[in-house]
Amino acid sequence: MTVERQPGDLRAALAKTIVGQEGVLEALLLALLSNGHVLLEGPPGLAKTLACRSLAAALEGDFKRIQFTPDLLPSDIVGTRIFDQRESRFATVLGPIFANVVLADEINRAPAEVQSALLEAMQERQVTIGPESHALPDPFVVMATMNPLDSEGTYALPIAQMDRFLMKINVGYPTREEELLILDRFAMADTQPVRCIATLDDVRAWRAAAHAVHVDEKLKRYIVDLVAITRAAQGVAVKSAGGVSLKAAEMIDYGASPRATLALAFLARGRALLDGRDFALPDDVRAVAAPALRHRIGFNYRLATENVSADVVIDAMIAAIPAP
Repeated sequence: MTVERQPGDLRAALAKTIVGQEGVLEALLLALLSNGHVLLEGPPGLAKTLACRSLAAALEGDFKRIQFTPDLLPSDIVGTRIFDQRESRFATVLGPIFANVVLADEINRAPAEVQSALLEAMQERQVTIGPESHALPDPFVVMATMNPLDSEGTYALPIAQMDRFLMKINVGYPTREEELLILDRFAMADTQPVRCIATLDDVRAWRAAAHAVHVDEKLKRYIVDLVAITRAAQGVAVKSAGGVSLKAAEMIDYGASPRATLALAFLARGRALLDGRDFALPDDVRAVAAPALRHRIGFNYRLATENVSADVVIDAMIAAIPAP
C-alpha cells in the first residue's frame, strides 16, 4: 500500500540538510503551495543557495542558478534567437529561466532592462522570445536573494517587480547551537541534499488541496482590513529606538496593492495545509502578514531618520486590527 506524500515530508527532508532557517524553509514550501516566488534578504553564507538547491533535489525538479551582474542581458535569462546557417532559419535557444526552481542570486545587481525581463516570467509563467511565447515549467518558483550589507554597485528593484514576489524573508544569523550543529554537519564531510522525496505531480496535487482550504467570510474581511490599514494608517503609533512615539502614517508613502490581499489568502491556505488543516485561522494570517506586506509598502525617509524598523511599523499596524 502506497502512503500518500504530504508537504510535511518535504519540510522534514529539507531540515535534514538545512540547519535552522525555519522561516526560509517554510517560505519555500508556501511558495510551492501558493504558486508564488520568494525574495530573501540577508548576508551571504546563510544557506540561501543550499536551501534552493535542496528543494529542487527533493522534488526531482530542474534547478538553475543565475548570477545577476551589471553586464547581464535579458537574453542571458530568457533566451534568444540565433540564425542556423545549415537550416537557413532562426532557431530559439531557451535561457536558464526554464527550470522548476530558479535562484536569482543578488538580483539587485542587474539593471532595469534585465529586471523587466523577469516580470512576464514571474507573473504570466511564460516568456516571449522573438515572435513566439514559451510556457515555463510547472511548478515554477523564483527564489531571489539580496545582500543588504553591500549597497555599492546595486540597482533598486522596480516596485512592479517587488510586488510580484509572494513574500520577502529577512534571513538572520543562526544561534550558537545551530552554528555548532552546522560545524558538525558540514565541516567534516560534504552533506548532499536529500533526493526524490516528492514529485512535481505531488506539488500540483498539494497546490489544488491548498486552494480548497476553507477561508471564512470573517477571515476574508480581516485580510482586507490588514491591507487597507497600510494605505491609511491613521491613529497607529510606533515607538522609535529612543522611545519617542511616532505616527505610522507619516512614514508611509503608499500602501500595499490588492495583490497583497490575494497573497495573504494564498499563504494562509498554504500554512493551514502544512499544519494538516482544511480551514484557515486568524493565526495563519498573522503569521504570514509581515512577509507578505514588508516589500509592498513604500516607506519614506522618516523611517531611517527616526531609526525605526519597517517590521516595527508593520507589527503595529497588524496589532491595530482585532482578529475575528
